[in-house]
Amino acid sequence: MKIALIGYGKMGKTIEKIAQERGHTITHRISDDIANHDLKTTDIAIDFSIPDAAFRNITSCFQQGVPVISGTTGWLKKYEEAVRVCNENNSGFIYASNFSLGVNLFFELNKNLAKMMSGFKDYSVSMEEVHHTQKLDAPSGTAITLAEQIIANNNKKGWKLDTAGEDEIPITAKRIENVPGTHTISYESKVDTIKIEHIAHSREGFALGAVIASEWLNGKQGVFTMKDVLFQNM
Repeated sequence: MKIALIGYGKMGKTIEKIAQERGHTITHRISDDIANHDLKTTDIAIDFSIPDAAFRNITSCFQQGVPVISGTTGWLKKYEEAVRVCNENNSGFIYASNFSLGVNLFFELNKNLAKMMSGFKDYSVSMEEVHHTQKLDAPSGTAITLAEQIIANNNKKGWKLDTAGEDEIPITAKRIENVPGTHTISYESKVDTIKIEHIAHSREGFALGAVIASEWLNGKQGVFTMKDVLFQNM
């Protein structure tokens, strides 16, 4: 495949390395305005840019006939509009708050545990996420996805950063140098604590998942999720 990288920071460079190892070609490395680039000869774009630029980057690709894999978080208020532009241009799109295959398995575990715990009112649920100091948004997109899954399968009504009400999930966000990403969900009662945790050891898991998603999306039209990719590859 011919891949355009939108956002050429640490993640973009890790994706480049893995994509080339898997036999793909990088046609563009974009860190400036996407309007300066003609992407029409590109097979797919992988977007790990910044929240303020993500919607413009993604829809510009669709308008040039280029499907998009996006892992940029913090822009989802415009997600449905991006889906509309994708469909209008008969393009393809996968957004994920986290492309790690391990995290997406963790998502399924989280949903199942939330269902199991929903009948046990003595347990309170909380979450902690830890990332590197360069991460701009808090809580992380992955933490929000996890919280939304718990809300959909449990008796909570919402989530809040730090201090939360009785019917909300408190999320603690920490920023520590050189931490790729750790997410911990705890169910605590007076007598015990149940925890599930995902610890990323490097960016390579996120990057590999994004490349695998690109390979899966290539040649397809429509809007998909990492669940489609995950079960295709299991």
